[in-house]
Amino acid sequence: MLSGLMNLLRACFRPKADPYVHTGSDISGHQVGLLWNKDTGQHFNGEFSMAVVQANNLIEDQSQLESGSLGALGSGPYGTFVGIYDGHGGPEASRFVNDNLFQHLRVFTSEHQTMSPEVIRKAFQATENGFFSIVSKLWPTKPQIASVGTCCLVGVICNSTLYVANLGDSRAVMGRLVRATGEVLAIQLSTEHNASIESVRQELQSLHPDDSQIVVLKHNVWRVKGIIQISRSIGDVYLKKAEFNREPLHAKFRLLESFKRPILSSEPSISVHQLLPQDQFIIFASDGLWEHLTNQEAVDLVQNHPHGGSARRLVKAALQEAAKKREMRYSDLKKIERGVRRHFHDDITVIVVFLDSHLVSKACSTKSPNISMKGGGVINLPPNLLYPSTGAT
Repeated sequence: MLSGLMNLLRACFRPKADPYVHTGSDISGHQVGLLWNKDTGQHFNGEFSMAVVQANNLIEDQSQLESGSLGALGSGPYGTFVGIYDGHGGPEASRFVNDNLFQHLRVFTSEHQTMSPEVIRKAFQATENGFFSIVSKLWPTKPQIASVGTCCLVGVICNSTLYVANLGDSRAVMGRLVRATGEVLAIQLSTEHNASIESVRQELQSLHPDDSQIVVLKHNVWRVKGIIQISRSIGDVYLKKAEFNREPLHAKFRLLESFKRPILSSEPSISVHQLLPQDQFIIFASDGLWEHLTNQEAVDLVQNHPHGGSARRLVKAALQEAAKKREMRYSDLKKIERGVRRHFHDDITVIVVFLDSHLVSKACSTKSPNISMKGGGVINLPPNLLYPSTGAT
């Protein structure tokens, strides 16, 4: 039985022969060094731009844009789905989410015959349960899988409504036109779950009133149990189920005392926004971008240039800032190989979704061709090693 499961997982996780050509269309991205980008494409509600730059030896960011049918078996409603999955401790959880979350969403959308926060919440929980199941089966032979997790940022546009769901510290920011002044203002749409935020620390302390060490300031960085910065994720089973926080898990992940309730949560923060004609675009990005650019800087960069290449320009701007902080030239930063590059910046994934008000107002029952685009990156997976024993960050 275990061998059958392993074969299934290999089929799910192995690199495809051409990872930059995706099902549902002829569009493809471009790879130059550690940067992958798809400068422009068309989705149900307008145009989009995608870019990914790799820093880790094994890229931990995964991403996708799905357009067309949001229901099972090609049924309606129709719209656009965006996912940014910023993994930690290894790439396995983010890849699992990339392969499964949207499929779960389609099933629940069909069951409910509509898009809603409940549908999204159920899809998140089904994905979490699926990864838990894999951890349980692989625990005897690959225990470090229990320390792998991922942030999860999702946007769904359907019937003139934008749903934003988030776990962790990726971020969605909208550019909204102020007609009186002609300015385009940055509006943050997502709620973040990082222990550096005081309200997150207060939430953790209220949930664990008997644990004085629930959040710890370590090397000037707030961390949950002194280990991890985010408070919500998919995966990270070692901080959700006590039976996976013991030997043979690596000692640096094991807590001194057992726990009765999960320390981390998989409950997403979900917000619902009625889209307005003045809503111009949405930037979905992993925290690697926001470490170097403010919300308004990112919005200005998109607004002041043509749509094509928007995501790539944002990534480049972040890398230029990373180089500047280390007092080095951008051209020299680009020469640094993956793995070593992680000392200078994180994996960065950006998807910019432009909103055409005429298309956004189109009924979600209107059929549209299906487009599926997965973010690229240099793939360097050993063929027989599904779960490398790397640690959480």
